[in-house]
Amino acid sequence: MATYLTLITFTPQGLQNIHESAHRATAFKAAAKKAGVKVSHVFWSLGEFDGAILFEAKDDAAATGVMLTLSGLGNVHTKTLRAFSAAEFSAIVAKLPKM
Repeated sequence: MATYLTLITFTPQGLQNIHESAHRATAFKAAAKKAGVKVSHVFWSLGEFDGAILFEAKDDAAATGVMLTLSGLGNVHTKTLRAFSAAEFSAIVAKLPKM
């Protein structure tokens, strides 16, 4: 399974209904699980982004699907990054061409 980190920002709709944010996160985790995506953590944060989601999916298509579904609800905008463990990154670096 591949690991992804999504940074989220609230939309005006999401802010208007901020009191429902934790409930929406629980519902998202359940829906993602049904889609075969494992949500490890949901965080709310201070600063440039309002939160982050750490999750695992079998591939980019599965990750994109759950993020499109989440964004389509209108409460958040997302920016998703593919994350690599130290072992995965070491394997990538080991395959770099010598120049």
